[in-house]
Amino acid sequence: MRLPVNHALPLVLIAVVAGGAGAEAKDRPAAPAPVNGPAADYPVVVGPAFQVGVTTYTPEDRLNYDAVGYADIGQDGGTAVSAAHKTLPLPSYVEVTSLTSGKTILVRVERRGPMNDQLIALSTGAAAQLGLTGETKPPVRVRRVNPPEQERAMLRASGRAPERMATPKGLLDALNRKLSGGTALLSAKPATLPGTAPTPAATPSPVASAALAPKPGPVAKPAAADIPTPAPRPTATPPPKPAPAPKPAAAPAPHPLAPPTPKPAPAPKPAAASPASQGSLVAQVAAFSVQASANTVASKLGGQASAAGRLWRVRLGPFATRAEAEAALAKAKGAGYSDARIQRAD
Repeated sequence: MRLPVNHALPLVLIAVVAGGAGAEAKDRPAAPAPVNGPAADYPVVVGPAFQVGVTTYTPEDRLNYDAVGYADIGQDGGTAVSAAHKTLPLPSYVEVTSLTSGKTILVRVERRGPMNDQLIALSTGAAAQLGLTGETKPPVRVRRVNPPEQERAMLRASGRAPERMATPKGLLDALNRKLSGGTALLSAKPATLPGTAPTPAATPSPVASAALAPKPGPVAKPAAADIPTPAPRPTATPPPKPAPAPKPAAAPAPHPLAPPTPKPAPAPKPAAASPASQGSLVAQVAAFSVQASANTVASKLGGQASAAGRLWRVRLGPFATRAEAEAALAKAKGAGYSDARIQRAD
């Protein structure tokens, strides 16, 4: 005998299976949303101390980090503008300046290294933007900065932030002298900018040595017979009073028929000096990105600092003649500003 078929049973099984799958999807945790904005740079990791060779490095969250040294160019980071550093927090942002060209870019520090005596290891993308392709251990300046979020996002997305203003030649020379002198950290001892007088060292005052000073011996008291009798004081005779000077005789009255004495003609007044003509030549000494540096150099050379776009330029003058301008130019070059030149005042 053939049993009846229940056609509703397959539909029930499908509903049960679908309900179980829905419950399983409901219990599964949702995938985390991608992190954007400032939170993408957190948490900031400092990390423990470590050793490279015989040198121990202790990472620290130092806001005023500013150093000069040499860079490695490695394959880590690829085309992203990133770098490795031994002590800066991860991540952090630095401005890297080529001490050869003065070019400066923004770099994201996101790795620990380099594991040698170099200051920083740049990715190939950072080296290419800085123009260091093919250069071995280029000299650089590394300065920690706090860029805006828009530039941070560019570097996190493997892009490039806008380049910084080129470093002035005077500051570039000072940084290279600091590097050749062996002083890597600039924040501990700031570089002396051109035109700034170095602080003179205190000169120790001479101290008399007590051991070298002779001790006075005992003074013998003189005998009563040896004491000389004081001589009597002479009586001062007052000097005679000077006789009063005779009064000048009165001039005789003019004869009534005598002609009057002519009065002397007044002396001619000297002609007023004409004002000096306004000069049209100036001696351009240097240009600075910081107004305080420009004011210091201008005060030292007797010139003036004026704004020119994003820079502050120091000038001497204006001068009316070429000879005066040449003398001011020689003064500027004698003070170490070899790029000084003469140009027309604007």
